[in-house]
Amino acid sequence: MCHDASVARGEEIPEHLPGGSGGVWRVGRTVRRPTGPWTPAVHELLDWLAGEGLGGIPHVSGLDEDDREVVSYIEGRGVPVDDEVVLDTVLVEAVAWLRDFHDIVEDFRPDGPRTWRQAGEVELGDDEIICHNDPGAYNWIIQSGHFVAMIDWDLAGPGQRIDDLAFLCWTAIPLYREIPLEDVVRRLDLVVDTYAEWGPMALLDAVVARMTTATERIAAGIERGDPGMLNLARKGEPQRTRDRLAAFEARLPAIRAAL
Repeated sequence: MCHDASVARGEEIPEHLPGGSGGVWRVGRTVRRPTGPWTPAVHELLDWLAGEGLGGIPHVSGLDEDDREVVSYIEGRGVPVDDEVVLDTVLVEAVAWLRDFHDIVEDFRPDGPRTWRQAGEVELGDDEIICHNDPGAYNWIIQSGHFVAMIDWDLAGPGQRIDDLAFLCWTAIPLYREIPLEDVVRRLDLVVDTYAEWGPMALLDAVVARMTTATERIAAGIERGDPGMLNLARKGEPQRTRDRLAAFEARLPAIRAAL
């Protein structure tokens, strides 16, 4: 569509948004993104969470004429994780939000199988919750120096609470790149104290397991032709995360010794 023609008709000019897994656009006060077999389950989840009063999530408005999902645009800025380490206060706010989300979603028990982007069509296990599955800092929205929202829910699906927390730590402490050891220890302690469920050693083990799973899921998505995973392949995944994980494991003994 010609932007000049759109302006002449008084239509909103689409703005391509970074991140996501490609193909995400802002149109006015909405965000549009491609759908897939997982979309009904994700919308069911988001609608349910909104009904339970969870803040900090996009609200679903359905599909547009191009069969893209339409959710609310949340004002604020994203986090450029390769260039920025979020403040300790923002880290604590995000972890507290994740704990609230997990406590609420514990009661989301679909009445049969649902189709999720990475898990496929499955029933939710008795020991599982629906995780966000991609709560990296690049999916946070910051307003006036505070965490206000978690976006990009397309990878939501069954998992364990610690899976989400470990994934958050990967980019938010951050563990995927080298920062001063004292900062790692301090920020890991903040996460542990805020979520109040596991000790730092267990969480470090979970990070290795969760990010290994992440590389496997990306590779599987590339193999089956998932457009979002193919977009990640163009950015060097999953090898990029494999390399970062190997470097993290090399730093682990020093981190453990400092705890």
